[in-house]
Amino acid sequence: MNPSRVWKLSFVLLMLSWLIPIGTASAQPVNITKDLEKFTVKHGNQQVTVMRNQDTRAVIEPDFAKIARNCPPFCIQPMEAAPGVKTIEELELIDFMRQEINNDTGVLIDARTPDWNAQGVIPGSINIPYSDISPSMGANPMEIERVLKPLGVLLKDSGALDFSKAKRVAIWCNGPWCGQSHAAIRGLLELGFPADKILYYRGGMQMWKLFGFTVVPPADEL
Repeated sequence: MNPSRVWKLSFVLLMLSWLIPIGTASAQPVNITKDLEKFTVKHGNQQVTVMRNQDTRAVIEPDFAKIARNCPPFCIQPMEAAPGVKTIEELELIDFMRQEINNDTGVLIDARTPDWNAQGVIPGSINIPYSDISPSMGANPMEIERVLKPLGVLLKDSGALDFSKAKRVAIWCNGPWCGQSHAAIRGLLELGFPADKILYYRGGMQMWKLFGFTVVPPADEL
């Protein structure tokens, strides 16, 4: 073979080796952080492993890829849900899941309606629809007492709610365009739940899925 053609062929192969990903690169793990690959969280009576989707070609499903929704009702929600309520993002939520859910000092609340809840949840969540804790939306006292009990809220002999042993709660819904978390937070505050024990995960299911995190059926369906 002509030496000049050999040189040209070698050059082309070298250029292609730079452009084509090396096989081992695709095998690198998709971690949560540099030092955290996955973790487990209590989900009902089971332990669920939470990690990111390892397929680097995966994309978010169409329902959560929409860039425009009718407003109202799907309006962009404020970053602050209410005075005294802290807004958190994914890593803060993961810390909450690893620590407070697993040691039973915190509760992760899916504030969406049951039809949305049935489509899949963030592991460790329980479903308390926003309307069930909002007196202004017609929630009755017996229902309120029932849904608040897992949150550590008790009923005094006088009939008043006792929040002295209330757990910290993190509340989420479908994303920054979803008002169900805000409605749930307003309902809790209306009942007297301490604002400093409420966390608002504004990203909700949309951001959770965008990062490729594990989604599971509701705990009572596992």
